[in-house]
Amino acid sequence: MENRPPPPAAASICFGLDRRTDEQSLHALLLRLSRPPLLATLIPRLNEQEIAQLVELTGGLLHKHLSHREYHQLFLDDPDESTEPQPPAQD
Repeated sequence: MENRPPPPAAASICFGLDRRTDEQSLHALLLRLSRPPLLATLIPRLNEQEIAQLVELTGGLLHKHLSHREYHQLFLDDPDESTEPQPPAQD
């Protein structure tokens, strides 16, 4: 198990001031959301629709903002995936 530093303090999260603060706050929010005790408590309480919405939103953002290569390297931890998928050959 990897040792992760503690997430930023919740008091550091503030949205709506400026882009830089929003990005820092989003980073802090996502780090806090990914803590195992919170996930272990929250996930069983989500209904099927909420799970589907969360998967659709996060998957859609990854697809929109990451290249194929970035997705494999950064999300899937697949460093060997170094090329874009090739379109199917046309007859």
